[in-house]
Amino acid sequence: MTRSNGWLTRIAALVALQATIGLAGSPALAQAQSEDSNEALLEDFEHFMLIANYELAADKGTELMNRGLTPVEFVDLVERSRNLRRYEQALARAMNVAELEDLAALMERTFRQGKLDRARNPEEVARNIQLLTGTLRQQQIAHDRLVAAGEYALPQLLDAALQRQDPELRARVVGVMRDLGRQSIIPLVTALPKLDPARQEIVVDILGQIPYRTSLPFLVELYQSTTNQTLRTALERAIQRRDGQTSARPSDLFFALAEGYYDERVELTSFPDEDFQLLWNYDPGLGLVMVPIVTEVFHEAMAMDMAERSLRHDPADRSTLALWLAANFSREIDSPDEYQNPAYPDNRRDAMYYAVGAGPMVSQLVLARALEDLDTPLARLAIESIQETAGSDSLISIDGSSGSSSPLLAALRYPDRRVRYEAALALGSSQPSSAFNGAERVVPILAGAVRDASARTAVVLSGTDREEYDRHRTILEQMGFTVLPPAEGGLQDIASPIAEAPAIDIIVTSLSAEATSKAIAEIRSDPKLAVTPVLALVSSMEEESVRRMYAGDHLIETRKNSLPTDTLTAAIEHVIEVGSGGLISPAEASQYAFRSLAVLRDLAVSGNQVLSVEDATNGLVAALGEQSGQTRLQIAEVLSHIRQPAAQIALFDAAMGSSGQEQLALLGYVADSAKRFGNQLAERQVRRVIEMTMVADDALATSAAAVMGSLELPNSDIVPLIVGTETAPKARANRR
Repeated sequence: MTRSNGWLTRIAALVALQATIGLAGSPALAQAQSEDSNEALLEDFEHFMLIANYELAADKGTELMNRGLTPVEFVDLVERSRNLRRYEQALARAMNVAELEDLAALMERTFRQGKLDRARNPEEVARNIQLLTGTLRQQQIAHDRLVAAGEYALPQLLDAALQRQDPELRARVVGVMRDLGRQSIIPLVTALPKLDPARQEIVVDILGQIPYRTSLPFLVELYQSTTNQTLRTALERAIQRRDGQTSARPSDLFFALAEGYYDERVELTSFPDEDFQLLWNYDPGLGLVMVPIVTEVFHEAMAMDMAERSLRHDPADRSTLALWLAANFSREIDSPDEYQNPAYPDNRRDAMYYAVGAGPMVSQLVLARALEDLDTPLARLAIESIQETAGSDSLISIDGSSGSSSPLLAALRYPDRRVRYEAALALGSSQPSSAFNGAERVVPILAGAVRDASARTAVVLSGTDREEYDRHRTILEQMGFTVLPPAEGGLQDIASPIAEAPAIDIIVTSLSAEATSKAIAEIRSDPKLAVTPVLALVSSMEEESVRRMYAGDHLIETRKNSLPTDTLTAAIEHVIEVGSGGLISPAEASQYAFRSLAVLRDLAVSGNQVLSVEDATNGLVAALGEQSGQTRLQIAEVLSHIRQPAAQIALFDAAMGSSGQEQLALLGYVADSAKRFGNQLAERQVRRVIEMTMVADDALATSAAAVMGSLELPNSDIVPLIVGTETAPKARANRR
């Protein structure tokens, strides 16, 4: 996307371009460049390109773009040149020279942006509106320029359409607004309610000529509220032209429009390739007032606005409220850092406030939407809001009835592990008392969070190019990933490793455009990989086409396959951040382990019959051997509540492999297990307990004796300690 002045940032970045492409000029040349005029630099760039002296062309072009010209100034410079065709030929040649590709792309985009900025200038718009009544040639030029200005011309176009002095100008302006199509609709319907009936009729007639249904909710709403018969007749005519019904429910129409904005449909996006869109207000004294908003949150703002309009007509509709909440959460997720959103003033509370206030049933609808859209960040926020307010029944059922299915249960099978963990935590902490479909997955997921949350797994798809595979594998391994084996024939070659991995965090493809498309289709058809972020690396020639192909997919980022290592690393981190909220950090993994162990302990202590902690035995036994510190002791505490020989045996083996205070604590958990479930140790372990009761270390001997007592061993095992051996008196001596 391109900001109106966004390429100025890129122009500044070209300070280092010469060094990057290896075409740095001499100090004498740099001095000469600093004295050249902009016109001379442009002429020299064209000359050296056309004679294939690419080194000097790069010097001249870089110097020109470093002059800090605005896009409009750059357009003026090019158009003042002696031969525009000569410039276009030079630029086309530069586009086909690898070393000059970035420079040429910058010049082309700066020129294109300058043309837009100039067309949108209010003075230029006013001048072109006046030319609509000039000669036929002037009319055509003015019309084309106003259409190029697009939505930015609407304030002055509307004023001209509503004036009464010049009917010919009004007719010409209406033609322009009609030809602007969808870009005219929202500005016009924004003004509509605040106009008098006569001017409303003019606007309604214009809307009736624009072949998009976006205006229908507003037209029907006004039809059902106005008493002016002439206006109602015009409204009925416009509604029928849009295949609408005057008796339709405005709430339904606004809800459908809100859905369209939430889905970011192309027909509702005026400037899909730009960083800014426009919001509109109407002030009777000022007319239409445009407010720029970054594209990342434009659709959310409009979805919330349309949902609010729907709720005014039907406040009880849960689906509309859920859509508003989803859009509000998405607004927070997508907002750039420190961005002051003009559609969401600071005095409004954060999205979670409204979500918890709406209650768990509405939040379940938000979660259902997130799961359907494979929107991982939204799913996590929805689960958080559900957990804040839901009891166990409303977690399991969408409406409190036993026959309904809860999206939270579906989240247990979601491909992203954060969503699975958080759904399992919500369900586990609710201590459910009734069995439900999917209950068998909760405890193993919690055990997996203890063991696997910090694991990082990646897949590299490079076809038969093993050198490319090795290059990316090395980079990913340096980032802490376990990289699955090569898959020359596609994902089916590594189906087993994928199935065994806790999750696949990133897939890097380095293929042709055609092969990339096939690989992504294969990735998305695999349920486990449905939300895995993909970094698609392609050649410079194919990058733009592949980027356009997946422009609306936030889980896919397209980059050139010639990226340096640091840039590639940043791209991997970025696509994971956007797609799934980033890699699970060690601190976050520790938090998941801590929370999961706390829930497992509570389930074990309560003896919950729905969620059996015994289902976590194998995972916890494995984690006991892998973790350390407080986490290891928490695992041991949970294992001490599990009625499985494997749990007690693992606790004792862990104690034997430890020392100091950790060993004493682990022996204590062995004793706790034995007190609850009796002796489940192997014979070798029992003999080791008896041996430990006779060691010189008093604290260790006492802990071992406590284990022996809890095991309720025969008297023949304890009597030697009482009647005397060589070791027992030493232990007593240590206590004096």
